[in-house]
Amino acid sequence: MSKITKICGEVSTTADLYSHRAAKVESRQFWRWGSDNRLPQLLSAVSRCSTTHRRIINDKADYISGKGFVFDTSVPLLEQLVVRINGNGESLRQLINKVAFDKALFGNAFVEIVTNADHTFLSLYHQDAVRCRVAKDSKHIILHHNWDNFSAKDAVVLPLYPHFEQQADGTLRAIIHYKDYEPGFEHYGVPPYIAGLGVSAIAYKTDRWNISRLDNSFQPSGIVILDDAVDNEADAERIMRNAEARFAGKPGQVMFVVKDGSENDNSRFVPISSDNDGDWAALHTQATNDIVVAHSWFRSLSGLDYSTGFNSERILHEYEIALNTVILGEQAELLEPLREVIENILGIDTSSLEFVNRPPTRSKPIYMKVWEARKADGLDYDPEDESQQCFLSEISKYNVTKIG
Repeated sequence: MSKITKICGEVSTTADLYSHRAAKVESRQFWRWGSDNRLPQLLSAVSRCSTTHRRIINDKADYISGKGFVFDTSVPLLEQLVVRINGNGESLRQLINKVAFDKALFGNAFVEIVTNADHTFLSLYHQDAVRCRVAKDSKHIILHHNWDNFSAKDAVVLPLYPHFEQQADGTLRAIIHYKDYEPGFEHYGVPPYIAGLGVSAIAYKTDRWNISRLDNSFQPSGIVILDDAVDNEADAERIMRNAEARFAGKPGQVMFVVKDGSENDNSRFVPISSDNDGDWAALHTQATNDIVVAHSWFRSLSGLDYSTGFNSERILHEYEIALNTVILGEQAELLEPLREVIENILGIDTSSLEFVNRPPTRSKPIYMKVWEARKADGLDYDPEDESQQCFLSEISKYNVTKIG
Protein backbone atom coordinates (compact mmCIF):
# COMPACT_ATOMS: atom_id res chain seq x y z
CA MET A 1 0.00 0.00 0.00
CA SER A 2 2.96 2.32 -0.58
CA LYS A 3 0.97 4.52 -2.96
CA ILE A 4 -2.08 4.89 -0.77
CA THR A 5 -2.48 7.95 1.40
CA LYS A 6 -2.79 6.95 5.06
CA ILE A 7 -2.75 8.78 8.34
CA CYS A 8 0.70 8.99 9.86
CA GLY A 9 1.20 7.39 13.23
CA GLU A 10 0.42 4.08 14.85
CA VAL A 11 -2.76 2.86 16.57
CA SER A 12 -2.50 0.53 19.50
CA THR A 13 -5.45 -1.73 18.70
CA THR A 14 -7.88 -2.31 15.88
CA ALA A 15 -10.65 -0.94 18.10
CA ASP A 16 -8.92 2.45 18.12
CA LEU A 17 -9.72 2.79 14.43
CA TYR A 18 -13.44 2.80 15.13
CA SER A 19 -13.62 4.74 18.40
CA HIS A 20 -13.76 8.30 17.06
CA ARG A 21 -16.77 10.43 16.36
CA ALA A 22 -16.96 12.40 13.14
CA ALA A 23 -14.38 15.19 13.26
CA LYS A 24 -14.91 18.74 12.10
CA VAL A 25 -12.19 19.96 9.79
CA GLU A 26 -11.28 23.50 10.77
CA SER A 27 -13.12 25.90 8.43
CA ARG A 28 -13.47 23.01 5.97
CA GLN A 29 -10.13 24.06 4.51
CA PHE A 30 -8.60 21.90 1.83
CA TRP A 31 -5.51 21.60 -0.32
CA ARG A 32 -6.12 22.95 -3.79
CA TRP A 33 -5.88 20.42 -6.61
CA GLY A 34 -3.99 22.50 -9.12
CA SER A 35 -3.25 26.21 -8.80
CA ASP A 36 -6.93 27.12 -9.20
CA ASN A 37 -8.35 23.90 -7.70
CA ARG A 38 -9.72 22.94 -11.11
CA LEU A 39 -7.09 20.53 -12.41
CA PRO A 40 -9.52 17.54 -12.36
CA GLN A 41 -11.97 19.49 -14.52
CA LEU A 42 -9.16 20.38 -16.92
CA LEU A 43 -7.98 16.77 -17.20
CA SER A 44 -11.57 15.64 -17.77
CA ALA A 45 -12.07 18.22 -20.52
CA VAL A 46 -8.85 17.19 -22.28
CA SER A 47 -9.88 13.52 -22.19
CA ARG A 48 -13.17 14.39 -23.89
CA CYS A 49 -11.45 16.22 -26.73
CA SER A 50 -8.52 14.00 -27.75
CA THR A 51 -9.63 10.71 -29.33
CA THR A 52 -6.39 8.77 -28.85
CA HIS A 53 -5.91 10.07 -25.32
CA ARG A 54 -9.45 8.98 -24.33
CA ARG A 55 -9.11 5.60 -26.04
CA ILE A 56 -5.95 4.80 -24.06
CA ILE A 57 -7.59 5.77 -20.75
CA ASN A 58 -10.64 3.61 -21.54
CA ASP A 59 -8.50 0.64 -22.58
CA LYS A 60 -6.22 0.91 -19.58
CA ALA A 61 -9.22 0.83 -17.24
CA ASP A 62 -10.67 -2.20 -19.03
CA TYR A 63 -7.40 -4.15 -19.07
CA ILE A 64 -6.61 -3.34 -15.43
CA SER A 65 -10.08 -4.35 -14.21
CA GLY A 66 -9.65 -7.68 -16.02
CA LYS A 67 -12.37 -10.12 -16.99
CA GLY A 68 -13.55 -10.91 -13.48
CA PHE A 69 -12.10 -12.77 -10.51
CA VAL A 70 -11.21 -16.23 -9.34
CA PHE A 71 -11.87 -17.05 -5.69
CA ASP A 72 -12.38 -19.92 -3.31
CA THR A 73 -16.05 -20.99 -3.29
CA SER A 74 -15.63 -22.40 0.22
CA VAL A 75 -15.81 -18.78 1.42
CA PRO A 76 -19.42 -17.85 0.50
CA LEU A 77 -19.18 -14.34 1.95
CA LEU A 78 -16.29 -13.60 -0.40
CA GLU A 79 -18.40 -14.74 -3.34
CA GLN A 80 -21.20 -12.40 -2.25
CA LEU A 81 -18.79 -9.46 -2.18
CA VAL A 82 -17.41 -10.25 -5.64
CA VAL A 83 -20.91 -10.45 -7.10
CA ARG A 84 -22.36 -7.47 -5.18
CA ILE A 85 -19.96 -5.09 -3.46
CA ASN A 86 -22.41 -2.34 -2.47
CA GLY A 87 -26.03 -1.28 -2.19
CA ASN A 88 -26.03 -0.01 -5.77
CA GLY A 89 -25.76 -3.59 -7.00
CA GLU A 90 -22.27 -3.14 -8.46
CA SER A 91 -19.91 -6.08 -8.74
CA LEU A 92 -16.32 -5.88 -7.56
CA ARG A 93 -15.15 -5.66 -11.17
CA GLN A 94 -17.47 -2.74 -11.90
CA LEU A 95 -16.14 -0.91 -8.87
CA ILE A 96 -12.51 -1.50 -9.80
CA ASN A 97 -13.17 -0.48 -13.41
CA LYS A 98 -14.31 2.97 -12.22
CA VAL A 99 -11.37 3.26 -9.83
CA ALA A 100 -8.92 2.22 -12.57
CA PHE A 101 -10.46 4.79 -14.93
CA ASP A 102 -10.07 7.61 -12.40
CA LYS A 103 -6.51 6.61 -11.60
CA ALA A 104 -5.56 6.47 -15.30
CA LEU A 105 -7.20 9.86 -15.92
CA PHE A 106 -6.36 11.83 -12.75
CA GLY A 107 -3.54 9.89 -11.12
CA ASN A 108 -5.90 9.73 -8.11
CA ALA A 109 -8.87 7.55 -7.17
CA PHE A 110 -11.12 7.22 -4.13
CA VAL A 111 -13.05 4.30 -2.59
CA GLU A 112 -15.46 4.85 0.30
CA ILE A 113 -15.73 2.12 2.96
CA VAL A 114 -19.01 1.67 4.84
CA THR A 115 -19.53 -0.67 7.82
CA ASN A 116 -20.87 -0.57 11.38
CA ALA A 117 -19.44 -1.00 14.86
CA ASP A 118 -20.32 -4.71 14.93
CA HIS A 119 -18.81 -5.38 11.48
CA THR A 120 -21.95 -7.14 10.35
CA PHE A 121 -21.70 -5.76 6.80
CA LEU A 122 -19.29 -4.10 4.40
CA SER A 123 -19.93 -1.95 1.34
CA LEU A 124 -17.39 -0.31 -0.96
CA TYR A 125 -18.32 2.66 -3.14
CA HIS A 126 -16.39 4.47 -5.84
CA GLN A 127 -16.27 8.23 -5.31
CA ASP A 128 -15.79 10.52 -8.31
CA ALA A 129 -12.33 12.04 -7.99
CA VAL A 130 -13.62 15.39 -9.30
CA ARG A 131 -15.68 15.70 -6.09
CA CYS A 132 -12.80 14.94 -3.71
CA ARG A 133 -10.19 17.18 -2.09
CA VAL A 134 -7.66 16.54 0.66
CA ALA A 135 -8.41 18.46 3.88
CA LYS A 136 -5.79 20.78 5.33
CA ASP A 137 -5.14 18.37 8.19
CA SER A 138 -4.17 15.73 5.58
CA LYS A 139 -6.24 13.24 7.55
CA HIS A 140 -9.58 13.65 5.82
CA ILE A 141 -11.08 13.82 2.35
CA ILE A 142 -13.75 16.47 1.67
CA LEU A 143 -16.44 15.61 -0.87
CA HIS A 144 -18.41 18.38 -2.54
CA HIS A 145 -20.59 18.46 -5.65
CA ASN A 146 -19.42 21.88 -6.91
CA TRP A 147 -15.99 23.22 -6.03
CA ASP A 148 -16.62 26.41 -8.00
CA ASN A 149 -19.20 27.30 -5.35
CA PHE A 150 -17.98 25.54 -2.23
CA SER A 151 -20.34 25.41 0.74
CA ALA A 152 -19.18 23.81 3.98
CA LYS A 153 -22.70 22.77 4.93
CA ASP A 154 -23.04 20.74 1.72
CA ALA A 155 -19.66 19.02 2.11
CA VAL A 156 -19.09 15.51 3.41
CA VAL A 157 -15.90 14.86 5.38
CA LEU A 158 -14.51 11.32 5.60
CA PRO A 159 -11.35 10.14 7.38
CA LEU A 160 -8.56 8.50 5.45
CA TYR A 161 -8.31 4.74 5.89
CA PRO A 162 -7.39 3.00 8.21
CA HIS A 163 -9.25 5.40 10.56
CA PHE A 164 -13.03 5.33 10.67
CA GLU A 165 -15.52 7.89 11.99
CA GLN A 166 -19.16 7.47 12.89
CA GLN A 167 -21.62 9.31 10.66
CA ALA A 168 -25.08 10.73 11.29
CA ASP A 169 -26.74 7.53 10.04
CA GLY A 170 -24.82 5.46 12.59
CA THR A 171 -22.46 3.85 10.08
CA LEU A 172 -18.68 3.90 10.30
CA ARG A 173 -17.03 5.27 7.18
CA ALA A 174 -13.56 5.85 5.80
CA ILE A 175 -12.06 6.51 2.40
CA ILE A 176 -9.06 5.09 0.54
CA HIS A 177 -7.01 7.53 -1.53
CA TYR A 178 -4.99 5.97 -4.34
CA LYS A 179 -2.44 8.26 -5.91
CA ASP A 180 0.44 8.04 -8.37
CA TYR A 181 3.69 9.24 -6.87
CA GLU A 182 5.28 12.41 -8.21
CA PRO A 183 8.24 14.21 -6.57
CA GLY A 184 7.18 17.51 -5.05
CA PHE A 185 3.48 16.61 -4.89
CA GLU A 186 2.47 15.52 -1.41
CA HIS A 187 -1.31 15.74 -1.32
CA TYR A 188 -2.34 14.59 -4.78
CA GLY A 189 -0.97 12.20 -7.34
CA VAL A 190 -0.04 13.21 -10.87
CA PRO A 191 -1.15 11.13 -13.89
CA PRO A 192 1.73 9.47 -15.75
CA TYR A 193 0.76 11.11 -19.05
CA ILE A 194 1.19 14.64 -17.63
CA ALA A 195 4.11 15.29 -19.98
CA GLY A 196 1.78 14.54 -22.90
CA LEU A 197 -0.88 17.16 -22.13
CA GLY A 198 0.59 19.47 -24.75
CA VAL A 199 0.55 16.85 -27.50
CA SER A 200 -3.02 15.91 -26.54
CA ALA A 201 -3.93 19.54 -27.19
CA ILE A 202 -2.08 19.40 -30.53
CA ALA A 203 -4.00 16.29 -31.59
CA TYR A 204 -7.25 18.00 -30.63
CA LYS A 205 -6.38 21.18 -32.54
CA THR A 206 -5.37 19.31 -35.70
CA ASP A 207 -8.71 17.49 -35.54
CA ARG A 208 -10.48 20.82 -35.15
CA TRP A 209 -8.53 22.22 -38.09
CA ASN A 210 -9.78 19.42 -40.32
CA ILE A 211 -13.34 19.97 -39.10
CA SER A 212 -13.01 23.70 -39.83
CA ARG A 213 -11.84 22.93 -43.37
CA LEU A 214 -14.86 20.69 -43.87
CA ASP A 215 -17.17 23.39 -42.49
CA ASN A 216 -15.61 25.84 -44.91
CA SER A 217 -15.93 23.37 -47.83
CA PHE A 218 -12.15 23.57 -48.26
CA GLN A 219 -12.44 27.13 -49.56
CA PRO A 220 -9.12 29.00 -49.63
CA SER A 221 -8.27 31.74 -47.18
CA GLY A 222 -7.42 35.20 -48.41
CA ILE A 223 -8.11 38.93 -48.32
CA VAL A 224 -11.38 40.51 -49.48
CA ILE A 225 -10.96 44.15 -50.56
CA LEU A 226 -14.28 46.00 -50.55
CA ASP A 227 -14.40 49.11 -52.72
CA ASP A 228 -17.00 51.31 -51.09
CA ALA A 229 -17.43 54.86 -49.87
CA VAL A 230 -17.75 55.26 -46.14
CA ASP A 231 -18.19 58.39 -44.07
CA ASN A 232 -16.70 57.09 -40.86
CA GLU A 233 -15.04 54.10 -39.22
CA ALA A 234 -18.35 52.86 -37.83
CA ASP A 235 -19.74 52.43 -41.32
CA ALA A 236 -16.59 50.61 -42.43
CA GLU A 237 -16.82 48.33 -39.41
CA ARG A 238 -20.47 47.57 -40.15
CA ILE A 239 -19.73 46.70 -43.79
CA MET A 240 -16.86 44.43 -42.77
CA ARG A 241 -18.92 42.62 -40.13
CA ASN A 242 -21.83 42.05 -42.51
CA ALA A 243 -19.50 40.70 -45.18
CA GLU A 244 -17.69 38.52 -42.70
CA ALA A 245 -20.93 37.06 -41.34
CA ARG A 246 -22.10 36.23 -44.84
CA PHE A 247 -18.96 35.07 -46.59
CA ALA A 248 -16.23 34.23 -44.10
CA GLY A 249 -16.02 30.58 -43.18
CA LYS A 250 -13.97 28.74 -40.64
CA PRO A 251 -11.12 28.63 -39.94
CA GLY A 252 -12.05 32.28 -40.52
CA GLN A 253 -8.75 33.24 -42.08
CA VAL A 254 -10.39 35.80 -44.34
CA MET A 255 -9.39 39.43 -43.88
CA PHE A 256 -11.78 42.20 -45.00
CA VAL A 257 -10.38 45.55 -46.07
CA VAL A 258 -12.63 48.53 -46.90
CA LYS A 259 -11.15 51.34 -48.96
CA ASP A 260 -12.65 54.50 -50.43
CA GLY A 261 -14.67 53.81 -53.52
CA SER A 262 -13.87 55.08 -56.97
CA GLU A 263 -15.77 55.32 -60.25
CA ASN A 264 -14.89 51.71 -61.02
CA ASP A 265 -15.65 49.00 -58.47
CA ASN A 266 -12.36 47.35 -57.66
CA SER A 267 -13.66 44.94 -54.99
CA ARG A 268 -11.79 41.68 -55.23
CA PHE A 269 -10.64 38.57 -53.40
CA VAL A 270 -6.92 37.89 -53.10
CA PRO A 271 -6.37 34.21 -52.16
CA ILE A 272 -3.55 33.16 -49.88
CA SER A 273 -2.16 29.82 -50.95
CA SER A 274 -0.70 27.39 -48.45
CA ASP A 275 0.97 24.06 -49.03
CA ASN A 276 1.24 22.96 -45.41
CA ASP A 277 -1.28 20.10 -45.47
CA GLY A 278 1.54 17.61 -45.17
CA ASP A 279 2.95 19.48 -42.19
CA TRP A 280 -0.41 19.31 -40.41
CA ALA A 281 -0.76 15.59 -41.09
CA ALA A 282 2.78 14.93 -39.85
CA LEU A 283 2.10 17.05 -36.75
CA HIS A 284 -1.04 15.05 -35.97
CA THR A 285 0.80 11.72 -36.44
CA GLN A 286 3.67 12.84 -34.22
CA ALA A 287 1.27 14.07 -31.54
CA THR A 288 -0.58 10.73 -31.57
CA ASN A 289 2.67 8.80 -31.21
CA ASP A 290 3.75 11.03 -28.33
CA ILE A 291 0.44 10.49 -26.53
CA VAL A 292 0.98 6.72 -26.59
CA VAL A 293 4.52 7.14 -25.25
CA ALA A 294 3.39 9.52 -22.50
CA HIS A 295 0.84 6.95 -21.33
CA SER A 296 3.49 4.19 -21.23
CA TRP A 297 1.14 2.25 -23.50
CA PHE A 298 1.24 0.43 -26.84
CA ARG A 299 -0.02 1.32 -30.30
CA SER A 300 -1.67 -1.98 -31.14
CA LEU A 301 -3.59 -1.93 -27.83
CA SER A 302 -4.87 1.55 -28.68
CA GLY A 303 -6.38 0.59 -32.03
CA LEU A 304 -3.88 2.70 -33.99
CA ASP A 305 -2.50 0.04 -36.33
CA TYR A 306 -5.71 -1.65 -37.43
CA SER A 307 -5.74 0.32 -40.70
CA THR A 308 -2.52 -1.38 -41.78
CA GLY A 309 -3.83 -4.87 -41.09
CA PHE A 310 -4.87 -6.86 -38.05
CA ASN A 311 -1.66 -8.37 -36.69
CA SER A 312 -2.74 -10.70 -33.89
CA GLU A 313 0.83 -11.74 -33.11
CA ARG A 314 1.90 -8.16 -32.47
CA ILE A 315 -1.19 -7.52 -30.36
CA LEU A 316 -0.51 -10.58 -28.23
CA HIS A 317 3.17 -9.67 -27.90
CA GLU A 318 2.44 -6.10 -26.78
CA TYR A 319 -0.32 -7.32 -24.47
CA GLU A 320 2.19 -9.58 -22.71
CA ILE A 321 4.54 -6.64 -22.26
CA ALA A 322 1.71 -4.43 -20.99
CA LEU A 323 0.57 -7.20 -18.65
CA ASN A 324 3.96 -7.51 -17.01
CA THR A 325 4.94 -3.83 -16.99
CA VAL A 326 1.66 -2.01 -16.32
CA ILE A 327 -1.43 -4.15 -15.76
CA LEU A 328 -0.29 -6.55 -13.02
CA GLY A 329 1.31 -3.77 -11.00
CA GLU A 330 -1.81 -1.60 -11.17
CA GLN A 331 -4.04 -4.55 -10.29
CA ALA A 332 -1.96 -5.33 -7.21
CA GLU A 333 -2.05 -1.70 -6.12
CA LEU A 334 -5.85 -1.49 -6.45
CA LEU A 335 -6.69 -4.87 -4.94
CA GLU A 336 -4.28 -4.99 -2.01
CA PRO A 337 -6.01 -2.38 0.19
CA LEU A 338 -9.45 -3.83 -0.62
CA ARG A 339 -8.27 -7.24 0.52
CA GLU A 340 -7.01 -5.69 3.74
CA VAL A 341 -10.34 -3.96 4.34
CA ILE A 342 -12.31 -7.16 3.76
CA GLU A 343 -10.05 -9.21 6.03
CA ASN A 344 -10.00 -6.63 8.85
CA ILE A 345 -13.73 -5.94 8.87
CA LEU A 346 -15.27 -9.29 7.95
CA GLY A 347 -12.44 -11.54 9.10
CA ILE A 348 -12.43 -13.71 5.97
CA ASP A 349 -9.50 -15.03 3.98
CA THR A 350 -9.06 -13.20 0.66
CA SER A 351 -5.81 -14.84 -0.46
CA SER A 352 -7.66 -16.72 -3.23
CA LEU A 353 -9.06 -13.53 -4.76
CA GLU A 354 -7.23 -12.85 -8.02
CA PHE A 355 -7.90 -11.06 -11.30
CA VAL A 356 -8.68 -13.00 -14.46
CA ASN A 357 -6.62 -11.59 -17.34
CA ARG A 358 -7.19 -12.56 -20.95
CA PRO A 359 -5.54 -11.16 -24.09
CA PRO A 360 -7.69 -9.17 -26.54
CA THR A 361 -7.30 -11.90 -29.18
CA ARG A 362 -7.39 -15.65 -28.82
CA SER A 363 -4.03 -17.32 -29.02
CA LYS A 364 -5.33 -20.81 -28.26
CA PRO A 365 -8.34 -22.75 -29.55
CA ILE A 366 -11.29 -22.80 -27.18
CA TYR A 367 -11.42 -26.61 -27.29
CA MET A 368 -8.08 -26.80 -25.42
CA LYS A 369 -8.15 -27.89 -21.82
CA VAL A 370 -6.68 -25.68 -19.12
CA TRP A 371 -3.75 -28.01 -18.43
CA GLU A 372 -2.95 -28.12 -22.15
CA ALA A 373 -2.97 -24.32 -22.35
CA ARG A 374 -0.71 -24.08 -19.30
CA LYS A 375 1.66 -26.58 -20.85
CA ALA A 376 1.75 -24.58 -24.09
CA ASP A 377 2.63 -21.43 -22.09
CA GLY A 378 5.44 -23.18 -20.23
CA LEU A 379 3.60 -23.06 -16.89
CA ASP A 380 3.21 -25.78 -14.28
CA TYR A 381 0.39 -28.13 -15.22
CA ASP A 382 -1.24 -31.26 -13.92
CA PRO A 383 -3.40 -33.38 -16.28
CA GLU A 384 -4.85 -35.13 -13.22
CA ASP A 385 -5.96 -31.91 -11.53
CA GLU A 386 -9.74 -31.73 -11.76
CA SER A 387 -9.73 -27.91 -11.93
CA GLN A 388 -7.51 -28.08 -15.04
CA GLN A 389 -9.77 -30.51 -16.88
CA CYS A 390 -12.29 -27.93 -18.10
CA PHE A 391 -12.08 -26.47 -21.59
CA LEU A 392 -11.06 -22.88 -22.26
CA SER A 393 -14.51 -22.27 -23.75
CA GLU A 394 -16.04 -23.00 -20.35
CA ILE A 395 -14.02 -20.47 -18.35
CA SER A 396 -14.41 -17.76 -21.02
CA LYS A 397 -18.16 -17.59 -20.52
CA TYR A 398 -18.13 -16.00 -17.10
CA ASN A 399 -16.93 -12.74 -15.63
CA VAL A 400 -16.69 -14.45 -12.25
CA THR A 401 -14.75 -17.69 -12.07
CA LYS A 402 -14.92 -19.93 -9.01
CA ILE A 403 -12.25 -22.24 -7.73
CA GLY A 404 -12.49 -24.70 -4.94
